[in-house]
Amino acid sequence: MYELGITTNFSAAHHLVAYPGACAVLHGHNWKIEIFVRGETLDELGMLIDFKELKGSVSALMEELDHTDLNTHPEFVDLNPTSERIAHFLYRRLSEDADGDRYKIARVTVHETPGSLASYWE
Repeated sequence: MYELGITTNFSAAHHLVAYPGACAVLHGHNWKIEIFVRGETLDELGMLIDFKELKGSVSALMEELDHTDLNTHPEFVDLNPTSERIAHFLYRRLSEDADGDRYKIARVTVHETPGSLASYWE
């Protein structure tokens, strides 16, 4: 089994509705995102997926989130945009766009701060 990953980021604001603390107030993060792809076979060049191709799939999604208020994004209008939910959203969207015949999105990890992260995989 092969696994490869890329790291990217976006900056956005959010707040957590009904949270009993400071996170209930609008604030921002520089979110670091790790995306991992897994598969059993390589192509004729010896690659699971070209990093350039994976980065292209991820780029549009990062632009969709960058410099926004995540609470106004259609995915999060009725849900708190927690790191866990952001990871799930990214996994689902990337699986729709980037899964191929030889590889699948394996895991998405969202770093809200340098010491706080959440991952989602199936």
